Amino acid sequence: MIQVIREAKQTPPDVADRLARAGGLNLYGQPNYRAVWGWSRLGWIGGKWTDRDARGDVIREVVEVRRVPKYEPFDRWHIEKWIPPEMYGHPARWRELTAELEGVQLCEALGPYPSEGEYEHCVTLEAGGEFVPLDAASVETLVRMIEFSRLIPSSASLAAIRQREDKAGTDYENWAYDVLDDGMPAMHGLPFVTVT
Repeated sequence: MIQVIREAKQTPPDVADRLARAGGLNLYGQPNYRAVWGWSRLGWIGGKWTDRDARGDVIREVVEVRRVPKYEPFDRWHIEKWIPPEMYGHPARWRELTAELEGVQLCEALGPYPSEGEYEHCVTLEAGGEFVPLDAASVETLVRMIEFSRLIPSSASLAAIRQREDKAGTDYENWAYDVLDDGMPAMHGLPFVTVT
């Protein structure tokens, strides 16, 4: 028997309450946003699995759908947003798009159709690749910012991205010219002669 031991954490009630207040509830009465621990959040993955014993010897190979950790890094908190089932299309279309053939067996690569919707990843709580503790006020602010950003037309968002990228390009060009200019002798090596 294979036993997988993972660090499991539950979202503190004060954090869950703040997320529900900031993001509201979905049509099932569940919060639109939630915080999940990386090791605790499992998702469906279908395919060919190879099970091994403690020595690493193959016990069996099987085609099936399993629940495995959904997000990396595993040792971080992740904020998820609920997505309604209609965003995943019709169930028949879901099966058509997600079915994969493993040998002669058909497998649902992403698991069963999410008939009650599904939570999808928004953001990982980390700074500079390091762990950031879960804080109720911070995640509430984060969710409010996400919700506010949804009110901004996509054309305005694209314009802001283009403006930021243009500025980054201009800043780099100016820096490069300054570096090149600093490496040149005065007057670009030409003699300085005054003509009267």
